[in-house]
Amino acid sequence: MKNYLNFELDIKDLENELENLKDPYNQEGLSEVNTDKISKLQTDLDNKLKEIYTNLDPWQKTLVARHEDRPKSKFFIDNLFEDFIPLSGDRFYSEDKSVITGFARFNNQSVLVIGQEKGDDLESRIDHNFGMMRPEGYRKSIRLMKLADKFNIPIIIFVDTPGAYPGVGAEERGQAEAIARSIECSMELKVPTISIIIGEGGSGGAIALASSSKVIMLENAIYSVISPEGCATILWRDPKKTLEAATAMKLSSNDLLDLKVIDEIIPEPVGGAHRDKSLILNSVKETINRSLNEFSNLTREEIYNKRKEKFLSIGRNKGFVSSSSPKNSLSIENNFINKSLNQFRLRKKEFLSIFLILLVAFFSAIFFF
Repeated sequence: MKNYLNFELDIKDLENELENLKDPYNQEGLSEVNTDKISKLQTDLDNKLKEIYTNLDPWQKTLVARHEDRPKSKFFIDNLFEDFIPLSGDRFYSEDKSVITGFARFNNQSVLVIGQEKGDDLESRIDHNFGMMRPEGYRKSIRLMKLADKFNIPIIIFVDTPGAYPGVGAEERGQAEAIARSIECSMELKVPTISIIIGEGGSGGAIALASSSKVIMLENAIYSVISPEGCATILWRDPKKTLEAATAMKLSSNDLLDLKVIDEIIPEPVGGAHRDKSLILNSVKETINRSLNEFSNLTREEIYNKRKEKFLSIGRNKGFVSSSSPKNSLSIENNFINKSLNQFRLRKKEFLSIFLILLVAFFSAIFFF
C-alpha cells in the first residue's frame, strides 16, 4: 500500500484510477483493457507529478524528506557495498542501534560506512530509536573513524536523523560532549570523508557526522539546526507556522548549495526518491565514485587542509565579511588596540616600573610643594 502526503491527493486519485484500468478483473467483472485511456492517464499522472514536485515549498520538501517510504541508510548499505562487516559498541557503555557502522568494499576499495538508520516499520523504528543517536552511537563512530584514519581508509556517511536523542539518560552520559567530540574528530581526519544527507539532517545530531570533506544532499532532503515545528514554536509561539519557519531557515538543498554549506545535490526521480529507488541508487553510486576519485591524488595533509578551508570559508561571502577568501584561523585580526595590549603583556614589568616611578614623583611633588 502506497503512502501519500497531503499535497498528493490528485496523484492518489490518478494512480487509483490507473490501477483499476490495468486490472481486467475489476468490480464490474471481466472487461477489456483500454490501452488508450491508460496511456492518457499515465501521461496525466507524469505531468501532475512534475507540476507538483517542481514547485514544492520548503515545508512540503520537509514532508518529502520525512516520507516513510523514502530509502533509508540500510537500503543504500545493502545495495551499494560488498562484504559489509558490521562493528558494534563504543567500548565505554553499550551499542547504539540507531547508527549502522562497519567496514565494506566499494568498487574493490575498502571504506568505512556509517549510516543513521530510522527503520522501515514500527518495530524497526523503535529498535533503531527513529534514527536519534545516543552518546554511545557518536563514540562508536569516533572510534571507527579514528581506526579508518589510522589505516588510510575513506569514510562514507549517510545522514538521516531528526536530531540527537534528547532523553535524560543520554544527557547524563554526555550527549553534548559526544557530539562535540564527533565534530572535532571529523575535522581532524586526514582521509576523505563523504557525507550524504539522504532525508532529514536535523540539528547537532546531523552536524556531528556531516563535518566532512564533501557534504552532499539528495534533492528533496533537508538540513537545518532545528525542525520547522521547533523554530515556529520558538519564534512565532505557534507550531502551525511551519511554512514560514521552513522558508526562513533555508533548509532545502538549493538554498544550502547557494550558501555553500553543502557541495553538491543529487537529483531525485520525479515524485521523490521513494518512487524509483533503483534510479536514486545508481545516482548515489556514481556520486560516491566520482567524489572518491577527486581525493585519490591528494596527500593526507592536502585532504585535511582542504576540509579546513572549506568550513572556514562558509558564510564569508554572504554575511558581514566582504572577503570570500578562506582564513587560516578564526581569530580577530590585529588592530591598534590589540597590538597595544600585546605589547603591554610582553613588557608588563617595565610598564609597572615606570608607573610606580611616576606615582612616587607625583606624591613627592605634592608633599614638597
